[in-house]
Amino acid sequence: QLSDRQKMSESPLGRFRGVGLPPALHPFNKTLVKGGRWEDVDRAQEKRRSFLRDFCEKYNGRKKLQTHLVHLVSRIYVEDRHRVLYCEVPKAGCSNWKRVLMVLNGLAASAHNISHDDVHYGKHLRKLDSYDLKGIYTRLNTYTKTIFVRDPMERLVSAFRDKFEHPNSYYHPVFGKAIIKKYRHNANEEALKTGSGVKFKEFIQYLLDSHRPVGMDIHWEQVSKLCYPCLINYDFIGKFETLEEDANYFLQLVGAPAELKFPKFKDRHSSDERTNAEVVRQYLKELSKEERQLTYDFYYLDYLMFNYTSP
Repeated sequence: QLSDRQKMSESPLGRFRGVGLPPALHPFNKTLVKGGRWEDVDRAQEKRRSFLRDFCEKYNGRKKLQTHLVHLVSRIYVEDRHRVLYCEVPKAGCSNWKRVLMVLNGLAASAHNISHDDVHYGKHLRKLDSYDLKGIYTRLNTYTKTIFVRDPMERLVSAFRDKFEHPNSYYHPVFGKAIIKKYRHNANEEALKTGSGVKFKEFIQYLLDSHRPVGMDIHWEQVSKLCYPCLINYDFIGKFETLEEDANYFLQLVGAPAELKFPKFKDRHSSDERTNAEVVRQYLKELSKEERQLTYDFYYLDYLMFNYTSP
C-alpha cells in the first residue's frame, strides 16, 4: 500500500506503465462478427484510432497530464461478463449505453424497460475506480475499452437544453441560481429564487469564467478531462453521429447476445427535436463572435482528438 503522499507525488505514467501510450490495443475477435456489412464501420474504426494515436503522440510529447490513476478511471463503467470498459460521455448516448451494460451484465432482460432513474440513480453498475489498484490495472490491460463521443458544440447545446430548458430539481437551484445571480443584471426576485430561465448566453459566460460561481459538471466537461483518451488507449471509438451502427458493431465484437441491439429511443424529452447542426447554429447566434471563438477554444482538444470540423 502506497502512502497518500507517495500516491499524490508520483506520476501515473511512471507508476502504471501501460496506462499511457503506447500499450498495444486489445485485439478484437472478428470471427464473432456475422455478415459482411460491417466493413465500412471497421475501416472507420481503424481511421479514428490511428488519428487519435497520432494526435496523442504529438500532444503527449509536449505535455504530460499529471493525474492520479483512480481519477483517470472515475468515469469508466465495468461490465465483467463480457470484459467491457465503457467511459461515460454525457449527451453522447450514455443512458442507452448504461441500459445495454445492464443487459450484458444479466441485470435486466431488455434495454427497453429500464427507466431513466434506474439507469442513473440505481447504482446497478460498478465504476472502475471502485476496484483496488490491482483490479483497475488488470481490467485496463485485459478488457475491451470503448468511448462514444459527439461533436462538442452539439453536446454542449444538448446539455443546456436538457438541464436548463426543462424543469430540473438539481440544475436550476444549484447552477441556475448562481448563474443568474452573477451574470444577469437586474435579475428579478423570482429568477433569483428558482434559478429557472437561464439564457444560453449566460450559461456560456459561466462556462468561460475562470472564477465560476459553481464548479464544472460532467455534462459539459471536455471529453479530454472525462476519459483521458491520451492516457487510456480506447480499443473502440464510437461517434454519436453514427451511434447505432457503431454500437451494434461493437456489441458483435464483444460477443453480446445476438438479440441485443442498441436502443433507438430518445431517453428524455422525446418530443423535442434532437440537437443537430441547425439547432446549434440558432443557439450560437445568441453569442458574440468572441464568445463563439472562446467556446470553441474551450473544446479545442476534443475537436482535435476526434477529428471534428470546427463550426
